[in-house]
Amino acid sequence: MLELASVLAGPQVGQFLAELGAQVIKVEPPTGDVTRTWKIPAEAPGTDVSAYFACANWGKQSVVADLRSEAGLQLVQHLAHQADIVLASYKPGDAEKLGVDYQALGARNPRLIYGQITGYGPHEPRAGYDAVVQAEAGFMYLNGQPGGEPLKMPVALMDLLAAHQLKEGLLTALYRRERTGLGALVQVSLWEAGLASLANQGSTYLATGHDPKPMGSGHPSIVPYGTVYLGADGVRLILAVGTDRQFQQLCEVLDRPEWAADERFRTNGARVQHRAALEALLHERIGHVPGAELLAELARLAVPAGAVRTAGQALAEPSAAGMLLSPQAGFAHAGLRTVAFRSPQWPTAEALSAPPHLGEHTAAFGTAECASGENQTPAN
Repeated sequence: MLELASVLAGPQVGQFLAELGAQVIKVEPPTGDVTRTWKIPAEAPGTDVSAYFACANWGKQSVVADLRSEAGLQLVQHLAHQADIVLASYKPGDAEKLGVDYQALGARNPRLIYGQITGYGPHEPRAGYDAVVQAEAGFMYLNGQPGGEPLKMPVALMDLLAAHQLKEGLLTALYRRERTGLGALVQVSLWEAGLASLANQGSTYLATGHDPKPMGSGHPSIVPYGTVYLGADGVRLILAVGTDRQFQQLCEVLDRPEWAADERFRTNGARVQHRAALEALLHERIGHVPGAELLAELARLAVPAGAVRTAGQALAEPSAAGMLLSPQAGFAHAGLRTVAFRSPQWPTAEALSAPPHLGEHTAAFGTAECASGENQTPAN
């Protein structure tokens, strides 16, 4: 597989396929994928593998090529001629200018599957930036607190959603190729991936004309679901009570069985109507109960609830061990897998090579001329 994409959406797809056993050659401009330079102050200086770059580039080989040079273009065309899949995330029109669009590369390789990521579609020249699409697609507005400022998601969610859409499209194209022998152009945009993921919030607007409002972490049609409570021991937790039976069990654990018989709270529909009254009661009662003990008892009864953890706490859980990639020579840090499904018939790679240094594998595939000059950085 040939990866001409940069930043997050395309590279996430590349690592996904590497975890499934594909050889992934990442072609970078002489300046490198821009995320190599995206570091927080806690990161060690003097390395071109940032934590951000590492989140999507395990198991790859890095080749530097200037696509505006004849040698660089020839190298990429040669690699694409042998590839099953090419990933690209250029602004619309840029791949054509560089000679690495689907028409150009597919003409020499009719079995080629070309995954194209754009911000707003192949005919919209705007570059796609995750934070902007989060704002424009409604996510920031919905993610805010009532009466507060809209909030961006803490990860580049539009990029990740587009990556998932592209994975599905590429795997479908591979299946189709097995039947027809033909490659395909698979296109996805951050914008459409975001809209597709509005799910019940988008459906609510289309069905009712009611524009969903920000509710913090609460749920518009289930109560109690998502609100954060503070236990007497300082443990923060949430409830995800989706059935009336679960609510009855919650009330019993809290030693308030009368709440389940109260007409205001007896059914989920009633609880949604009387959200504020129930939330006030729950906040007060849970504040007098040790959160850890409450979570243990709810787990025993299979009532959905969980502690609010930091990212570090989540990754330190024993059940997270299978999602971690072991440190490799030259890279002392563990990595995070992108493949979350499991199949005994289709195992994922037990280990992957560490995220590559810029141009680490150029000599194996290219020439010195390919490493000269500057390249145009993909937009997404």
